[in-house]
Amino acid sequence: MLLNPRYGSASLADVVPSILAHLGVSGEVDRIGLDLDGVRRVCVLLVDGLGSEQLSAHPEEAPFLNSHSSPPITAGFPTTTATSLSSFGTGLPPGSHGIMGYLVAPSGHKRLMNSLQWKLVGAGKSEGLPIDLVPENFQPIPTAFERGLDAGVRVVHIGPSMQNGSGLTRAALRGPSFHTSVSIGDLGAQVGDIFDSAGPTLVYAYYGDLDLVGHVRGPQSLAWRLELGHVDDLAQAIAERLPHDGALVVVADHGMVEVEDRVDYDTSVELQREIRLVGGEPRMRYLYAREGAADDVTATWREQLGAGFRVVARDDAVDLGWFGPTVSSDAYGRIGDLLVLANDRSVVIRSRTEVSASALRGHHGSLTSAELMIPALVVRGKS
Repeated sequence: MLLNPRYGSASLADVVPSILAHLGVSGEVDRIGLDLDGVRRVCVLLVDGLGSEQLSAHPEEAPFLNSHSSPPITAGFPTTTATSLSSFGTGLPPGSHGIMGYLVAPSGHKRLMNSLQWKLVGAGKSEGLPIDLVPENFQPIPTAFERGLDAGVRVVHIGPSMQNGSGLTRAALRGPSFHTSVSIGDLGAQVGDIFDSAGPTLVYAYYGDLDLVGHVRGPQSLAWRLELGHVDDLAQAIAERLPHDGALVVVADHGMVEVEDRVDYDTSVELQREIRLVGGEPRMRYLYAREGAADDVTATWREQLGAGFRVVARDDAVDLGWFGPTVSSDAYGRIGDLLVLANDRSVVIRSRTEVSASALRGHHGSLTSAELMIPALVVRGKS
């Protein structure tokens, strides 16, 4: 069963604006109802790949986090890191910030763009970005972090060095001062050090190894459960160092599904007919059809894929509100003519052109509850 994101009341895009409201930023509103009254220093720990269903299923591996359970919120759509981090950083649904997925075809370009690496697929190392793909042009709206900074909030981003000045950071997470973390322990220690300073403070701390383990070993593996235990220890360590007016908010960018069935686009003559480009990722594909071929492609894909997938036209996806209440013209032009969403444990892989991704055991991107529902846990500092 596919669900809808809860933009405006209980989605990842609502987290930072809700926190800023509690930190006294004018014009911001607590859209979620977070338990942050009286709090002046907040750390948001964003754990890549930590779905609420996966967390609640493992109370023994994550006793601390599960002891602070609260109603889950939703990621946005697609349930993928580039889109979710952009919603988190801007405080906007995808239809407004325009970062529409992992692999997208921007209007006016004949190649796909990788939104995590922020480059055109197949581009050489010396090939510069076209002016419209420069991050600040691609996503020009001020971020929620920038709004906080303008209001006098100290904002800090702690994460791996690859995020410092990356295209995605410049597009949707710009504003904070950046502190590099070299390990999970280093991440926790730096949060405590920043909280030694008084004044309204927002720390965004990113941890990505749980997602990596889930992709490679699967979210049902022992390796994933052991990694979850490290995440639980990290959250508890941060919580124990919270000041009296501090709080820890634990969220994620998406959940994950351990897949069983794989449909290979690269070996299917039928699926390749009338297709110009295939974007997205294995559990949510964007199909860019040749001119006038969308209806034929829809019929073919529905027949070939069967009940394990839902094939939806772009306009229908927009009308369903999957990208938010409004979709800008730029965002609209980046969505595929058709969207193919997995609604069970299946994926559409590309064994020849996406060799590594095709071999992964864990995937995300669709709108099942396992992918869409994420935690929003609040831990208050002790008075």
